[in-house]
Amino acid sequence: RRRRVLLVFSLCRGNISEGSSWECLPQEILLQIFQYLPLLDRAYASQVCRGWNQAFHMPELWRCFEFELNQPASSYLKATHPDLIKQIIKRHSNHLQYVSFKVDSSRESAEAACDILSQLVNCSLKTLGLISTARPSFMELPKSHFISALTVVFVNSKSLSSLKIDDTPVDDPSLKVLVANNSDTLKLLKMSSCPHVSPAGILCVADQCHGLRELALNYHLLSDELLIALSSEKHVHLEHLRIDVVSENPGQQFHTIKKSSWDAMVRHSPKFNLVMYFFLYEDEFGPFFRDEIPVTHLYFGRSVSKDVLGRVGLTCPRLVELVVCANGLRPLDEELIRIAQRCTQLSAIGLGECEVSCSAFVEFVKMCGDRLTQLSIMEEVLVPDHRYGLDDIHWEVSKHLGRVWFPDMMPTW
Repeated sequence: RRRRVLLVFSLCRGNISEGSSWECLPQEILLQIFQYLPLLDRAYASQVCRGWNQAFHMPELWRCFEFELNQPASSYLKATHPDLIKQIIKRHSNHLQYVSFKVDSSRESAEAACDILSQLVNCSLKTLGLISTARPSFMELPKSHFISALTVVFVNSKSLSSLKIDDTPVDDPSLKVLVANNSDTLKLLKMSSCPHVSPAGILCVADQCHGLRELALNYHLLSDELLIALSSEKHVHLEHLRIDVVSENPGQQFHTIKKSSWDAMVRHSPKFNLVMYFFLYEDEFGPFFRDEIPVTHLYFGRSVSKDVLGRVGLTCPRLVELVVCANGLRPLDEELIRIAQRCTQLSAIGLGECEVSCSAFVEFVKMCGDRLTQLSIMEEVLVPDHRYGLDDIHWEVSKHLGRVWFPDMMPTW
């Protein structure tokens, strides 16, 4: 174990030989080396000598920490050892500033995360992330138990700048506690798939957290009132608004956001990124892309029709990135050309299970030119025609891009 640690240290500090007095290394050098070590190697190193054990407990090493919690029989995650968790709570809870919890789908792991949160009464967290690698995890907990644990952090931190709590039973009253204690510092709030939160809860955050720069939520929480609140003079310029448009049931109805509300957002924050992820069935796109929308990054996770993609070219002039995972068997030649003509800022595109003729694809690339910094097109998307075949299309595309390009053999997005 000692030799393993010495080898790691030697790689980090090539000018120090194994015969040197490792125990006499200055604490600042030990700190830098420990920061590059994986947690397990860091724990092994702490057992080498007293000096290294002291380095292991330097507060600077525990400002950023990720708790990994899982049930070994059903998870691939490598869990944080319970003894280490106890040691962190006992000696370093007041040093923690950037913390995340990665849990598997089990209720036991989520309960363990809540138990740790409940003990962070002396902490002053700046960032907190609750990450479920698979559902249901936190959603299986009694809401009161989860809220109680989360409230401990909200009340005691008073300096939270980043909060990521997707797929959790957080609710409106707990958001009020959040803003009551952290309204001056909160800059990022990410909370998609939180069924107990209402539009009123999000409005509470928008009205009081004037420094909010990034917001991520489900479409059903988006409203004209929220966009107007984010566009008020007292609010700083929003940098990112991320929206998940997800269909829970076939045929689900979606509301429409007024063009005037989007226009207000653009006037207030002209450079903000609107990122939208669509996971809808074909007959659910009715309310979308009828009027101009300032979306910059657009992802279609399910099959989307030619009609919808045609409307994208007409209604999304700010589009920067487009990813279409699937379309069907009808070529998208006209739709792709229209997007190239109208979306003059487009610089990244990915196409999965679609069809585009080689000639139309070359014309698209020619129109976009070298501003296409990312061009991820599956080989089976391209349909040979009378002008180009698969053997020579990469030469023509490379010429217009100004760099070597080949179709992808597998998706990169």
